[in-house]
Amino acid sequence: MTQYLISVSHDTAEAPTMETMDPAEIQPIIDAVGAFNQKLQDAGAWVFAGGLQPIQSATGVDYTGDEAVVTDGPFVESKEYLGGFWVIEAADDAEALQWAKEGSKACSGRVEVRAFQDEPDRD
Repeated sequence: MTQYLISVSHDTAEAPTMETMDPAEIQPIIDAVGAFNQKLQDAGAWVFAGGLQPIQSATGVDYTGDEAVVTDGPFVESKEYLGGFWVIEAADDAEALQWAKEGSKACSGRVEVRAFQDEPDRD
């Protein structure tokens, strides 16, 4: 089975977060994601999942030069950012896409699905 990343993107850093949303608005999403997570686990497709803290809490690290440069905030400025993800196992792209559709519905947001690269052969 191939592993896939289903990533949940958010449109803007100014969008409401779980901390700022009305609990009555966020609870149905939490419930739907919990049910989706359970469905993944029951199907044997679950590998790992997690939600991320707001983008404002990110720290950028660049050690491509002689010294590491550490900066507060995200590495790149963008209107979209990663809010959370699932790592799943699926038999093929079609199955992974079906899981992504269900994940998108559960979290009430857009998702992207991508297969992990195969590990190189080690002789």
